[in-house]
Amino acid sequence: MSAIPKALLKWYDANARALPWRVGPKDRKSGAAPDPYMVWLSEIMLQQTTVKAVRPRFEAFLARWPTVEAMAAAALDDILGEWAGLGYYARARNLHKCAVKVAARGTFPDTEEGLRALPGVGPYTAAAIAAIAFDRRAIVVDGNIERVAARLFAIKTPLPKAKAELKEAISAVWPARRSGDFAQALMDLGATLCTPRNPKCGACPLAACCAARAKGFAESLPQKAKKAEKPTRRGVAYALVNAKGEMLLERRPEKGLLGGMLGLPGTAWTTKPAKPTQGGRKDAINWRHAGTVRHSFTHFHLELDVMSATAPKRFRPLDSQQWIAPEEARLPTVMKKAVALANATRSA
Repeated sequence: MSAIPKALLKWYDANARALPWRVGPKDRKSGAAPDPYMVWLSEIMLQQTTVKAVRPRFEAFLARWPTVEAMAAAALDDILGEWAGLGYYARARNLHKCAVKVAARGTFPDTEEGLRALPGVGPYTAAAIAAIAFDRRAIVVDGNIERVAARLFAIKTPLPKAKAELKEAISAVWPARRSGDFAQALMDLGATLCTPRNPKCGACPLAACCAARAKGFAESLPQKAKKAEKPTRRGVAYALVNAKGEMLLERRPEKGLLGGMLGLPGTAWTTKPAKPTQGGRKDAINWRHAGTVRHSFTHFHLELDVMSATAPKRFRPLDSQQWIAPEEARLPTVMKKAVALANATRSA
């Protein structure tokens, strides 16, 4: 074993973060082994999300569905509802599809190739599960590991162009044994010491091996290509309330942003100014403008004009719509904002 994995694993054995999905070095000594279900669930939830945000949500999921078989038997609506607020809702749909497939198979595949055949499992996630759950020598490279590798090997190529170069560099020192611990050690190092700003180089177990530190520019790496400015899209959402105080909601199409989630009826989100209509209906409804909510997605900003009204007595929902009490609906964040604005306007 080369100096880098030896030093890093020694540090990890003494400093590993305690995470609800992790079997740490001390647990391994007592004979505990990683649960592939917990590793898979955490990796799916951690995509584009922080450990701090995921921790309580992971525990809630695990309490409700303690096994992959339990999740496979759950209704998709329940999965989507529990997922609300985590974003990237295609992950929740694929979570259910994957659980069904694994439950039918009887177990998770233990190779990268087998894992990549599962719904929602891409190259990174397959490598992470293979390494962490099954200790395969799979090269795992997330944002933290990219930063550590860029500094360790003084790679100045900007991201995302540098991804293949960074993976090749870290692969050269990746150990055959304790592959999963090595991956998690790199993640912990990036999260706690080799941070984006003000890295704690004096406490780093790899300081003596770090090429960028030796050259005096560790903190400037990794370099990143300038991101294009996000466009702004606009739309209209219609908050219609009946005499019981219930709000008219409809399920969004399975494919596309917020797919399969409940939300307010509304227009498409486009870069052109949105024009309020009757919410796609011919009913004579006395709409009033409640205000505008703003929300940022990964690739664009959204400005959503919220129109509020009380339903006429003879109003009948479309087949795709239903009355639900707002406080009982599990809504994505942008729809929560729209509903809250409509309710605030009504009570004002």
